[in-house]
Amino acid sequence: MPASTSNSLRVAVLADSDTRWKWGALTANRLVPSESDIRLDGRLLRGRATPTARQLDEVGVRADSLREVTAAEFLRTMREETYDVVVLALVGGAVQAMLHGLAYAWQGREQRPVVVTGYVGVVYEKLADGLLLRHGADLVLANSRQDAERFTAVYEGVGADASSVTEVALPFLGGASYERHDPYTVVFAAQPSVPESRKDRTYLLERLVRHARLHPDREVLLKLRSKPGEHTTHIEEQPYQKLVQRLDPPANFRLVYGHMGEVLDRTDLLVTVSSTAALESLHRRIPTVVLTDLGVREALGNHHFVGSGCLASWDQLDAGHRPTPDEEWVARQGVAADGAYETAFDAARERIAELLAKGELPPLAPYYTPTTAPGYLPGVLARHHLGPDGSPLPGAPDADREPGPVRQIVRRAARGAYRHGVQRVAPVIRRMGEL
Repeated sequence: MPASTSNSLRVAVLADSDTRWKWGALTANRLVPSESDIRLDGRLLRGRATPTARQLDEVGVRADSLREVTAAEFLRTMREETYDVVVLALVGGAVQAMLHGLAYAWQGREQRPVVVTGYVGVVYEKLADGLLLRHGADLVLANSRQDAERFTAVYEGVGADASSVTEVALPFLGGASYERHDPYTVVFAAQPSVPESRKDRTYLLERLVRHARLHPDREVLLKLRSKPGEHTTHIEEQPYQKLVQRLDPPANFRLVYGHMGEVLDRTDLLVTVSSTAALESLHRRIPTVVLTDLGVREALGNHHFVGSGCLASWDQLDAGHRPTPDEEWVARQGVAADGAYETAFDAARERIAELLAKGELPPLAPYYTPTTAPGYLPGVLARHHLGPDGSPLPGAPDADREPGPVRQIVRRAARGAYRHGVQRVAPVIRRMGEL
């Protein structure tokens, strides 16, 4: 029987990092009609990027229940409990594994939930790979008109059903329109993995500090995603907190954490390499710069902003340049501060309502199967302890019981050792190999 009553929906969100939890939970709330209530059950997929309590608090999205699970436990919950909508806020491979796992878990059921997935932000790499790993969900959300067109072209190009592609917008856009602040505040939105090298990250940090020295009347902030020892969606081998220790920044330079929206509330100029924060900033009409200092390259993701009018260098910023965004480009990115954003999720809501009204839905049918990708799919599924048919492999990690104190301590120690290895040991070994 359906999970919902006439005016309520039961939604489960499975996420594997702090940023994906934010996207998934906010998306779930956007997908529910305003006249309906929502019960939101959050599940955090156990892994290297499982968010800490501080990261979850910083995201600021509340759920009726929230706990850490293994893939096996999530799939068992989906088999035993009834939901209206399931949002998979995961990396592509994990989405594909869950789609096959859910298809196996729901065999023989008359009714199943509507399954939704998508992307946390700008899609600037692995377009075909990531999209095909998400194929099979009832809705594959595209954050802009441009993405919807690209997604549809990829699916149709391989002969896959493209009807799941649904245009929406980033769920965390919003906030007050820009007004100048005192003091004038420049914010650099850092990213965990762009750029990657110590040299490039040090360069950006030095230029930010230099800008603070050149403009002592300004407040210059380095907005960081995570504190040392924490992980987000990507691994950060060269954290800025460590690199800044070698510099002597002026008093008007500071490191800040916290909710991006709150930081934007006091921002006069947002600077980044390619962060999705640029779209949040543009939505508010805050002057926004995407740096060209390290080139305009696919590896950096700033090539996505070609045509935006926002590309500039630190030399130009130091001299007082302020970009003027191209309105047509901005509109194609799902950024609409003129009010159109309020209707951005209407099509997705209507699509979900249609599917729920059908009662019985066909089985999930991803493009990748043991027939279409026999040399690829089994490995993707095996990483999540699933067999080629989506069934749990013998010995798959489970989480039936809350782990005891010793197991919790060992788990935290293992994660700490992993993060220490990534951020401390790996860079040293790499430098030694270059000698």
